[in-house]
Amino acid sequence: MSEFLRTLPNPLNARFPQKSLSERLVFLRQNVPGRIVFTTSFGIEDQALTHAIRSENLNIEFATLDTGRLFPETYDLWARTEQKYGVRIKAFYPDAEAVQALTAKQGINGFYHGLDLRKACCGVRKIEPLARALSGAQGWIAGLRGDQSGHRSGMPFAEFDEGRSLIKASPLLDFSREAIADFCADNQVPVNDLHERGFLSIGCAPCTRALLPGEPERAGRWWWESEDKKECGLHVAAAE
Repeated sequence: MSEFLRTLPNPLNARFPQKSLSERLVFLRQNVPGRIVFTTSFGIEDQALTHAIRSENLNIEFATLDTGRLFPETYDLWARTEQKYGVRIKAFYPDAEAVQALTAKQGINGFYHGLDLRKACCGVRKIEPLARALSGAQGWIAGLRGDQSGHRSGMPFAEFDEGRSLIKASPLLDFSREAIADFCADNQVPVNDLHERGFLSIGCAPCTRALLPGEPERAGRWWWESEDKKECGLHVAAAE
């Protein structure tokens, strides 16, 4: 199976630019055998993908990583999204013993005091649960945009994820935030109330703040770190 999956990024990357969002998702579902998992963090990009997937009634599983430190507004949107689209979004939680060990070692907010400490927290609360969410899947849909960061600007629409042995697809890669916001407004897609209060990129509450005037979109994530370090590891290859 993995040898076949390695060949799929070529046709996906060749055909995606000519297709609409819904057409991209349909094409992906038609060409990836087996399970496809869409991981949502309930950002505006993920809400657009949720709408498109449900509108086409595609056989794609919904999953989210509940780190235990999300904003109340995110949980509220989670509930509203399930109600509107008639879908149950499966939650994957961090291992309780791993969280206990993490906080015993670094304290409840130890991630503020060093990059390694922050990455350790992301590892327990995000990376390990993601591995469970994607276990046995052949495809993974993520709501990444190329203009979000320098790292993401170099990503293709689709790639074979060697570490996870699946196809990773980013159907919104060439969309602007404005285009996604228009899509959500036109289709009455529910979005996080925090967006209107200056939180454009939303993660865990302790690691997210509203943007200051003139700041780039992801400046509010892990704002105490340098710009070139702002990835939690979900979308960085193991070799990096």
